[in-house]
Amino acid sequence: MSLPPTKGHFVSRLWSRFGARTAAVALLSVGVAGGFYLGEDRQTQQQGLTAQVGLEVDQAEYTYQRDRQADHRLVSAKQRAAEYQAKLRAAAAAKEAAERAKEAEAAAASRKKEREAATKAAKPYDGPIPASCEEFSGNRKVGCAIMLDEGFGIDQFPCLDKLWTKESGWNHKAYNAGSGAYGIPQAVPGSKMGSVADDWKTNPATQIKWGLGYIEGRYNNPCGAWQHSQNKGWY
Repeated sequence: MSLPPTKGHFVSRLWSRFGARTAAVALLSVGVAGGFYLGEDRQTQQQGLTAQVGLEVDQAEYTYQRDRQADHRLVSAKQRAAEYQAKLRAAAAAKEAAERAKEAEAAAASRKKEREAATKAAKPYDGPIPASCEEFSGNRKVGCAIMLDEGFGIDQFPCLDKLWTKESGWNHKAYNAGSGAYGIPQAVPGSKMGSVADDWKTNPATQIKWGLGYIEGRYNNPCGAWQHSQNKGWY
């Protein structure tokens, strides 16, 4: 592959150009000084030699300019090729980014659809709905109030009541020696509830807040958790 012209290359050509002119002038001077004029008039010989030197110099100039233009065209062609390749790479990167964004959007839509389907299916309880939390007492009343504060509707409390009645009987000191589960939501291990407050061993409100956060993160709502518990035996 030919290398692009360098500064030294052009300088060399320039010196060649002037070298040819200098050599021609020197030849003319030698001819005049030595008197090498055989059979022709001195003035005619000088004119002929001058014309020949001028022709050779013009030819050298033409060759120099032609080569220089060729070098310039080669550099321009390589530059255009590099720019074209850069555009191709940029287009490929943009296409790849668009495809990744499209895949992420599709995955998010799929997850949303699954959550909506799970929410619609989570209706294992169709009994009476309490009018308010005043219908309960003790830890159940506390749990009902916190559930409403966390943004769940009162219609979710029957499911939560059934779930935690099954798990612990709403006893905030309930402990399962086999699994290490502790408290009203039967967290495994119980120390997980320390993410809410340090009094997780003795405070029902701390346990209930943690349990509702766990339920929302995995099942969307208490009825979803209760349905899973019915189907699998655990939540």
